[in-house]
Amino acid sequence: MKVTSEKNEKIANMIFASVYPHYVNRLVKNGRTKEELHQVIEWLTSFDEDTLQALIEEKVTFKTFYQKAKIHPNAHLIKGVICGYRIEDIADEFELYRQCRYLDKLVDELAKGRKMEKILRKG
Repeated sequence: MKVTSEKNEKIANMIFASVYPHYVNRLVKNGRTKEELHQVIEWLTSFDEDTLQALIEEKVTFKTFYQKAKIHPNAHLIKGVICGYRIEDIADEFELYRQCRYLDKLVDELAKGRKMEKILRKG
């Protein structure tokens, strides 16, 4: 599937705190923990526990969430299909959309039982 400006804008304006509980629920249902989710989020964004909690409480949009993030230098190693989109084929102009799909892919891998050392890509 192709990312459109409309899709990118829709994601940009979504509130991170509205999606976060879905990540937690999916992982807990699959035998993973909230702590593991936070480890993955911290790896991708550099947000520690307190910063993440503050962003959730502030009800920031995904646009603000990723503007404040320091995306891990190995994030480009996250590849594959998530939600019908091949991550590595998402155009640079839709970087925000790609970053959102990075997190979706990491959560998906965690839910499917992949080992943490594989999820947290090494160079």
